[in-house]
Amino acid sequence: MRLIFVRHGEPDYDNDCLTPNGIEQAKITAERLHNENIRAVYSSPMGRALKTASFTAQDHGLEVQPLEFMHEIDWGGRNGEPLEYDGHPWTLSHDLITGSPEYAKGDKWREHHFFKDNICIDYYDKIADASDKFLSVYGLKREGDMYRCVSPSDDTIAIFAHGGSGGALIAHLLSLPLPFVYASMPYGVCSVSIFDFTPLNGDLIVPRIELFNDMTHLGEVRKEKLRFEK
Repeated sequence: MRLIFVRHGEPDYDNDCLTPNGIEQAKITAERLHNENIRAVYSSPMGRALKTASFTAQDHGLEVQPLEFMHEIDWGGRNGEPLEYDGHPWTLSHDLITGSPEYAKGDKWREHHFFKDNICIDYYDKIADASDKFLSVYGLKREGDMYRCVSPSDDTIAIFAHGGSGGALIAHLLSLPLPFVYASMPYGVCSVSIFDFTPLNGDLIVPRIELFNDMTHLGEVRKEKLRFEK
């Protein structure tokens, strides 16, 4: 099974939709994915992701299927308590890795107050749990940091979502610390990333990165500066 992840096009965050430039990006991305033989198109339920996904779905004769758990994450201190940078997880991830590297490995990041006291960790846990249930539909059962193939699938599916929810998904799929993904693996609007779950030797699968943050198809419409907002 192959999973294609696409971040939404250039957003109008205030109105949760795409800018005119973002619509052009989404159309070009659909052209980029035309030959990928996509069997199902999934999306965050938010407007900017659904609109981006709609062009690829239409090109493949499919309907967009919303995934509630891929809604963009929120962040901030628990119970209204103040948190550095208002809890912005990308900024805190950088500060955690550079200032407290002992917390950057394994699951130690969960113990640092940047995340322990940040509601974004609740969204990460929801995405991790829900994505395991979702992938089980495609015959993939989570075992520790890997997946067991209990029912082989050669489907290619596409998920359209966001910088935050997508980063949480990628961190879980690859068993990487969330701050590492946010700090070291940002990806731009309408970027294409592909993860391969094909068994190589036996039934246990280590997901492989086939492509990450590919924006070459966007050409002149690649204008937005890299940024992540709610």
